[in-house]
Amino acid sequence: MSNEASTLDAAPEGLDALLPAVVDQVALARLYGEPLFSMPRDLYIPPDALQVFLEAFEGPLDLLLYLIRKQNFNILDIPMAAVTRQYLSYVDEIRASNLELAAEYLLMAAMLIEIKSRMLLPPKKTAEGEEAEDPRAELVRRLLEYEQMKLAAQRLSEMPQYGRDFLRAQVYVEQALAPRFPDVSAIDLQSAWRDIMKRAKLVQHHKISREELSVREHMSIVLRHLQGRKFVEFGELFDPSRGQQVLVVTFIAMLELAKETLIELTQAEAFAPIYVRLAYTPN
Repeated sequence: MSNEASTLDAAPEGLDALLPAVVDQVALARLYGEPLFSMPRDLYIPPDALQVFLEAFEGPLDLLLYLIRKQNFNILDIPMAAVTRQYLSYVDEIRASNLELAAEYLLMAAMLIEIKSRMLLPPKKTAEGEEAEDPRAELVRRLLEYEQMKLAAQRLSEMPQYGRDFLRAQVYVEQALAPRFPDVSAIDLQSAWRDIMKRAKLVQHHKISREELSVREHMSIVLRHLQGRKFVEFGELFDPSRGQQVLVVTFIAMLELAKETLIELTQAEAFAPIYVRLAYTPN
């Protein structure tokens, strides 16, 4: 006892806070970290809080098709007595827990009972002498259509779906490492070149240069042409290949020479050729 007392005395103070107040009972649960040794008296649990569903059906047709396929009944020749009995037993079970859900199933139950009662009556022939339609025909048609839609929905559900069966792959590619340039065709280049030519025609630069022509220099040229010759035709003194500017300056040079009486211009008659000669200087 002394050893146990010394051990308890040596335990840290925090350990006492973790120990429950009642030691001889087992805690039923923990609520916010605290042990719970008895059920609270003010705890309310709804009747349908815990339910176990052995089979889940999407409606009366789904249940009816399940009963037929489970027992391998021929859907074109449904044994109405056995199927109706099993169907009503399931409806009795769901009526005890969910009356709103059972209302939809009760409508189908009434239809099954009606079909069974019509099958017990002797068949009536039509006015044309043919036998009446089987009372189960409409139900069979609805069951076959429902089964087709159910199988189609099942096949669609088995297909891979984004977010459920696979995810979209995302890869980060550095743009600087993999440059992607657009493809340029020859037609695009031709169109771009035509645009440049149009803009070039709109913006043009004109450079006007001034050619330095000396009248005195051309006066000397005319005198050299006349040197040693008696008469020279007026047109021989001009060189058209050198341009209009040179022709004008040459003509001005001849006028200056005639003004200074250094040359003479002669003509035999009207409209006759004009001749040029050096002015005669008497000795």
